[in-house]
Amino acid sequence: MSEEKNQATIFALRTTANREDQVMDFVTSNAKRKKLEVYSVIKPHGMRGYIFLEAATKTDAEQSAFNVPYARGILSKPVEYREIEHMLEQIKHEVNIQKNDIVEIISGPFKREQAKVARIDKTKEEVVVELLEAAVPIPITVRLDSVKVIRRETEEDDETEE
Repeated sequence: MSEEKNQATIFALRTTANREDQVMDFVTSNAKRKKLEVYSVIKPHGMRGYIFLEAATKTDAEQSAFNVPYARGILSKPVEYREIEHMLEQIKHEVNIQKNDIVEIISGPFKREQAKVARIDKTKEEVVVELLEAAVPIPITVRLDSVKVIRRETEEDDETEE
């Protein structure tokens, strides 16, 4: 046995578009249940219909995706890390968002709406916002990468903090 055996390989798994999260859950639980050498399951940012599996062998990757609903099969050739690296970069930077910030929602059904940040959950990568244009403020939970800060409410709000 050579040292190369320890080298993990990345495999692309085709999925039904917009079902990547469900496939990831099934693949993850399959890998744990069958004790397969699948090290990570990645949903690439900005790419629908594929997830990536980092596994010891193609057999481990195939077994983890076997009989999974919405999984369409592992591509025949492994994927080089440098090919998907740009899709993973987004996670590396720290999101600078604070309570009471005014944000613009940049994706989803409320795209281009402005909202005020009510609460931030960095572990879940979610933020609870209240739309500014709504007649009644209703809290909406969106992903952290679905909003961008357009105005910071610091100086005025320091005196009125609860």
